[in-house]
Amino acid sequence: MKSKCLCVLLLAALAAVSCEEEPILTHPVPEEEIDPEIIEPYAVPNERIDDGRHVTAYVTYYGDRIPEVEVLTHINYAFAELYMADGIYQGFKVQGSQARFERIVALKQRNPDVKISLSFTHSVSNSDNRQGGSFSALCKQEESRKRFAEDCLAFLELYGLDGIDLDWEFPGLSWSGAACDPSVDTDNYVLLVKQLRETLGTDYLLSYAGYCKDRTAVTNGWRYIDIKAMDPYVDFVHVMTYDLDEAPHHHSALSDSRAYMDCARSVQAYLDAGVRPEKLVIGIPFYGRCSFSQSPTAISYKAILQLDRRKYRRNQWDETAQCPYVETMSGAFVCGYDNPRSIAAKGSWARAKGLGGLMYWEYDQDDENGTLRRAVWNAVMTR
Repeated sequence: MKSKCLCVLLLAALAAVSCEEEPILTHPVPEEEIDPEIIEPYAVPNERIDDGRHVTAYVTYYGDRIPEVEVLTHINYAFAELYMADGIYQGFKVQGSQARFERIVALKQRNPDVKISLSFTHSVSNSDNRQGGSFSALCKQEESRKRFAEDCLAFLELYGLDGIDLDWEFPGLSWSGAACDPSVDTDNYVLLVKQLRETLGTDYLLSYAGYCKDRTAVTNGWRYIDIKAMDPYVDFVHVMTYDLDEAPHHHSALSDSRAYMDCARSVQAYLDAGVRPEKLVIGIPFYGRCSFSQSPTAISYKAILQLDRRKYRRNQWDETAQCPYVETMSGAFVCGYDNPRSIAAKGSWARAKGLGGLMYWEYDQDDENGTLRRAVWNAVMTR
C-alpha cells in the first residue's frame, strides 16, 4: 500500500513539474513582452481661445493630407521659390502642384479665422527653374526687392491670403546650392523685410523662420539673422527650435547643456535682442533627428510608432532634456523626438515665458490620429 501511494505521489509531482514547464517549452514569449506597446496620450481639442495665441502648422507642397483646421490658428504653406536669372529677379511660383496649393487655400472657406501665409524658401525644386542666386541676389538690388514685394502683395490679394513668411536658411551661409555673401547678406535681409512691410502695409502678416541664435561674425562679414534690426518690421518669428544637434544628443531639448543648443537658449537670444516674448513662436519637430550626414538622417513621428518593437524601444524619457528618445534593445541612442508629454512641457514653459505659441514642421509627419497636432493645440490653448 505504501509503495502504491509513493508511486502515485511521484507521478503527481512529475505531472506538476511538467505542467509548470510546458508553457515555456511550447509557447515562446510574445513580442509584446519584449517591448510592450506604449499608448500615447490622446489630446482632445479645447475651445478656441481668441487672444492671439499661435498654433502654426507648416504644410508642404509634397504632402497629401488636408489640415484639420479645428486644431490650428495659422498655416504656412511651404514653399514658394524665387525665379532668378543671372542674379536678376524674374518672379516666383509655388512649388509643386498648383492644385495642392489651392486645396489648402480653400480651407479658409471651412474656417475663415485660420490665417494662411505663403512661405518662401532659398532652395529650388520646380523643374522649370534653376538656382540663380536666391535671396542673396534678390536682396542686393533695390529694384528687385521692390518688385518682389509688389508681386507678394498681388499674390496675397489674388488668393485672399493673410501674409508672407520668409525661410532663408541662412544669410551669409550657402545651403542647397544657394548663393551667399557674408559681407552684405545679413544687412540686406533687413532691407528686404523693410521693403515688404512698406509695400504690404499693416493689413498683412510678415514673419520669418529664425535661427537658434543672433547674427554671428565670420570672416568678411556676418552669418545668420540680425534679430534686433529685423524686429520692427515683422509680426512674429518662427524660431526653429529643432535640428539643434544630432544623436546621441537631443535635437529639440527644452533645456540641455549637453546639446549644442536647446529651446531655452534659443529663445533667450531673441529676448536679449529686445524682441517681445509674444512675438516668438517656437518650433516642435514632428520627427526625430538621427544625423545630419548619415542615413537615416531623420525619421517621422508616424514612422517612429511603426518601428520594430523587437529591435527598438521608443518613449524612453530623458528628464534633463524633457524629451523622449528611441534606443535599440542594446541601449544605443537612435534619435530624440517629441511626443505629447514633451509637447505639454514645452507648452507650459512657453506660456510661463509669455511666448506667442508653438509651430511645427511638418503636418504630414504626424500619425493618423493627429496625436501630435492635437497635443500642440492643447499645449498652447490650455487656460
